[in-house]
Amino acid sequence: MTTATTTAPTASSILASGAYRRFQIAAWVTGTVLAFMTVVGLPWKYLLGHGESLWYAIGWQLHGLLFMVYLLTVLDLAIRARWAPLRIVLVGVAGTIPFMSFVFERRITAELHAGSAQR
Repeated sequence: MTTATTTAPTASSILASGAYRRFQIAAWVTGTVLAFMTVVGLPWKYLLGHGESLWYAIGWQLHGLLFMVYLLTVLDLAIRARWAPLRIVLVGVAGTIPFMSFVFERRITAELHAGSAQR
C-alpha cells in the first residue's frame, strides 16, 4: 500500500499556470463592466431618468454572465493554490463590489510575486 504525497504548489508554479492568467483576465473584464455599469449605467437610468434602455439591460446581463465566469476562474485558482474557504468567498464576492476585483487581483498578484521571489 502506497500513500501519495503531494507537495504544496509554489508561487512560481501558480504564476505560470493558465489558471492564474484566466483569473487575471476575468477579474479585469468583470470589474470593468461592473464599473462602467455603476458609473455610467446607474446615473443614466436614475439621475437622467432614461428608464430601461436596451444597452442598460444588456450591460447588466453581460456582467452576470461574466461574473459566473469570474467565479469559475476564482474556484480554479483557489483549488490549485489551496486557498482557505474564507479567502475563496472573499475573492468571489469581490466581483460584486465595484472596483474590488481590481484590488483583489492586484493583492493576489503581489502575494504570488513576493512568494516566488523568496524561493
